[in-house]
Amino acid sequence: MSGNSETASSASDAPDGPDAESDTDTADTMRERAGENRVKLWLLLRANRLVVAGVLTVAVFVAFVAVAVGLSPSLAEKVGSSDPIETLFASMITAIVTGATLVVTIGQLVLTQENGPLGDQQERMDDTLAVRGDIAELTDGPTPTDPAAFLDAILGAAAERARDLRDAVDDEGDDADGSSRDALRAEVDDLVTGLTENADAVRGQLDGAEFGSFDVVFAALNFDYGPKIGRIERITTDHDETLTDDERNRLGELKETLSLFGPAREHVKTLYFQWALIDLSRLILYAAVPALVVAGVTLTAVDAGTFPGSTLGVDHVTLVVGGAFAVSLLPFSLFVSYLLRVLTLAKRTLAIGPLVLRDSE
Repeated sequence: MSGNSETASSASDAPDGPDAESDTDTADTMRERAGENRVKLWLLLRANRLVVAGVLTVAVFVAFVAVAVGLSPSLAEKVGSSDPIETLFASMITAIVTGATLVVTIGQLVLTQENGPLGDQQERMDDTLAVRGDIAELTDGPTPTDPAAFLDAILGAAAERARDLRDAVDDEGDDADGSSRDALRAEVDDLVTGLTENADAVRGQLDGAEFGSFDVVFAALNFDYGPKIGRIERITTDHDETLTDDERNRLGELKETLSLFGPAREHVKTLYFQWALIDLSRLILYAAVPALVVAGVTLTAVDAGTFPGSTLGVDHVTLVVGGAFAVSLLPFSLFVSYLLRVLTLAKRTLAIGPLVLRDSE
């Protein structure tokens, strides 16, 4: 998927006929569908957010020092003739306090979704139990409470129903038009092979994944259920006269199973968003205290004569001010690192169902 341009297409817009499958088939894993550089995708999604924030902080320090060294006159001379440190860090203190206040507001918005009268809470519980009941009926067993096992159970049921579909199609004898049955078997076999391989790979990624980390959500992204639903619809339409009632029912059951994975993934993703925003709020509040201390000390104690001398041609006062500036920006770096992941995840999961918001392969 291109970061700046995406082509929206859905299964319902695909041309009719056997050749139409090429218009909606996409790669299964999220990295393959994205078409992004591996390092870029790792930075946006997989990398530890604290590491990303640390890298941003170091980058700010290096950039500050590089620009300050390149200026003429040097920062030390500027500090001696005026007071840019006071202006800079007075503004930083205001920004840190304001940012921390906004973080508290964000945290309140997240928590607001969890608050409500007793009737609303009972309705949420009833809806949740209803969906769990559907999944329990689908998997012929109790619905897991662990998010990773919850998704795994749906994928296992989808893979099992897909194999049952292929067996049913293979066991059915040829009709008068044997070529129609051959075409049906080929399409079903291709669908089932891709679905089961994708499901088994994602189930392997979910094994041992713990909610709170990004592992569960990232694994769920690697199961591309939307195009698979679209392909089931296309097979049902293209081979309507060839399909037996049993085969048609099995296709419907497989579609139903895949359709349950969409809401389940969105539910897990929403819980992760809330979890991440709460973590972000806490980390920014933690980082705001040392950032305020550093900004305040720099404002009151650092001037042209506080750190005399230079190393490798770089004035010591430049290094100190650059380091203080980078540390003061740490709350903002944390905000950027978490927001990069949340926005990237939100963009790649905008549609629910067989709607492909990217160039199809």
